[in-house]
Amino acid sequence: MFTGIITAIGTIREVRPLGDGHDMRLTIATPWNAAEIALGASISCNGCCLTVIERDADWFAVEVSAESIAKTAIGSWAAGTRINLERALKLGDELGGHIVSGHVDGTGVLIARTEENGSWRLLFEAPRELARFIAPKGSITVNGVSLTVNEVDGVRFGVNIIPHTAVVTTLGALGVQDIVHLEIDMLARYVARLTEFS
Repeated sequence: MFTGIITAIGTIREVRPLGDGHDMRLTIATPWNAAEIALGASISCNGCCLTVIERDADWFAVEVSAESIAKTAIGSWAAGTRINLERALKLGDELGGHIVSGHVDGTGVLIARTEENGSWRLLFEAPRELARFIAPKGSITVNGVSLTVNEVDGVRFGVNIIPHTAVVTTLGALGVQDIVHLEIDMLARYVARLTEFS
């Protein structure tokens, strides 16, 4: 479990195909002391929970299955790609964002980006099957970042990011038509499921 509060930006150092090219191994450079990360630990990589299989002082490695590659934008990552990182919650950690599972529900696309009173207004388009879970003033995770939804219009939703968020995450570098990972609010998912049986 995660909170959507990014603690570092990592950089893809190496991408190595596995299993006849269907799976892949990623080596990710990080500013953390990666040697302290336990093997088998979960790390949110742009919102996708991945398992550490090897590490050294300034990098860790993960393997990604064909299923994860098919459901995310990970297949487009290459050496030099910058990604948001968050280590898994420990008991007693501050819950600064919202409860995030690290299971990407789908991908969205940035439709517009406008400056607004010193912050940035980002407008995204979500897949139709996810749009019903996105509500004004609800939470959503975009590339692993916990954000509050400002407005919803059909399959489109808007968020604001403050300058701090733009600097300490990769959201500040997003361009129009960039693909992002989306994870809907866990509470919204279960409420929707319950209403199916009422």
